[in-house]
Amino acid sequence: MPTKTLQIPTADGQADSFAAFPDDGERHPGVLLYMDAIGLRPELEARARDLAGHGYYVLVPNLYYRHGPAPVIELPERITTEMRPAVFAELMPLIRAHTTERALGDADAYLGFLTAQPEVSAGPVGVIGYCMGAVLAMRTASAHPGRVAAVAGFHPGPLVTEAPDSPHRLVAELTAEVHLGLAENDLSPEGIIELGRALDAAGANHSIEIYPGTVHGFTMSDTDAYDPAAARRQWDRLLPLLDRALAGGRGSGVKSA
Repeated sequence: MPTKTLQIPTADGQADSFAAFPDDGERHPGVLLYMDAIGLRPELEARARDLAGHGYYVLVPNLYYRHGPAPVIELPERITTEMRPAVFAELMPLIRAHTTERALGDADAYLGFLTAQPEVSAGPVGVIGYCMGAVLAMRTASAHPGRVAAVAGFHPGPLVTEAPDSPHRLVAELTAEVHLGLAENDLSPEGIIELGRALDAAGANHSIEIYPGTVHGFTMSDTDAYDPAAARRQWDRLLPLLDRALAGGRGSGVKSA
């Protein structure tokens, strides 16, 4: 499985990124994978390689690039429940600095870079995300309806808030098919209803599902939140979604340059 470490030019510098793609010399649909709040690390590199094995070019940017290359903070090999507060105390200034304005500017750069890669086929892309990355995936799909055909978010951050730029308020132009896989306490019942109504009003094909017995972070095998059954369910939802929206990860039949 070929992988690359890449630098994505943005308005604020160079975003270091990880990419994985099939080793068959053909072009494949692109997928932008937004990291969780913990950051770009071996866990997400493995996720990208796994997804690339199904026929996609997967790009994972370091969202914290303004503060340095990944890993921006020192991370243990496994984040236990006891370690989590200390890890997030270090991460919170980085999370707060990643404003919506910055996120949307970066999204433009990431999408442009992804679709320009010689291994990526023409056409719309998929955008997936975890934790805060799920929020960014929804923002990206809403801001680029002609470029994003599939969006998936797992154990998402806040998608329904009182803020004027709450993600659920911005989906009117969204055209992508959406799947959101929630941990049991990620979103209130009222929030789920409000988000569903917003997506219905947009005419978006969508599913919002609570993964039973899970806590926030359930896909991440380097944390105590990991739930193997829910992680498998993630793939059971994600792969058919991408298959429907992006022609199943099949190569275009055109050799990449």
